[in-house]
Amino acid sequence: MSEARLVEVRRNVLKQNDVTARALREQFRGAGVFVVSLVSSPGSGKTTFLEKTLTLLQPRYRVAALVGDLATENDAMRLVRSKAPVKQITTGTLCHLEAAMVQTALQDWDLNQLDFLFIENVGNLVCPSSYDLGENLRLVLMSVTEGEDKPLKYPTIFNSADVAVVTKNELAAAVEFDWETAHASIQSVRPGMKIFRLSAKTGEGMDEYLTFLSALLAEQKALAHT
Repeated sequence: MSEARLVEVRRNVLKQNDVTARALREQFRGAGVFVVSLVSSPGSGKTTFLEKTLTLLQPRYRVAALVGDLATENDAMRLVRSKAPVKQITTGTLCHLEAAMVQTALQDWDLNQLDFLFIENVGNLVCPSSYDLGENLRLVLMSVTEGEDKPLKYPTIFNSADVAVVTKNELAAAVEFDWETAHASIQSVRPGMKIFRLSAKTGEGMDEYLTFLSALLAEQKALAHT
């Protein structure tokens, strides 16, 4: 296949994804569910962070999660411990989720029974940046163990996200993580980007993050009523 043909195929795939993502966004809006997607490299602590999020939100909100992985159901099995509804999306050779995959996975779920839906993307900092999933909010995670220059190496994924989350803060001292350098790296790629620095293991910073999510849901509900 020629390079020109490859470009055209990719354009068509992305165009169809955007059409499906718009349909999903309307579906989510109609149901009043706030959708958060999570992107990161493998090993950033994304699943642990999501499990903690689901567990802490459940007393006040109706929550559920979709989990993308290339081959296994390990992440979904871990998230089940939160007692929230969880469904695995196995992508095979694809290093990202697509809107059609999300649409199919949600066919037997009643979105009207949810306040928050979380979508955990496949661990990858390149492919997911191009695919809209109809989410309200995209979080990009980077752990203190990955180094301060992650945003400089993968600027596109940070530009496609709304909020950055620095995870595994309990290990910051051990790995000599330089917070000021990391903050500067994020801001140089995405000026003004909101950043949360937290630890899902110790709970540090989780309250501020969850309060942020609650405020966004309340704002969405207020807009819907007007």
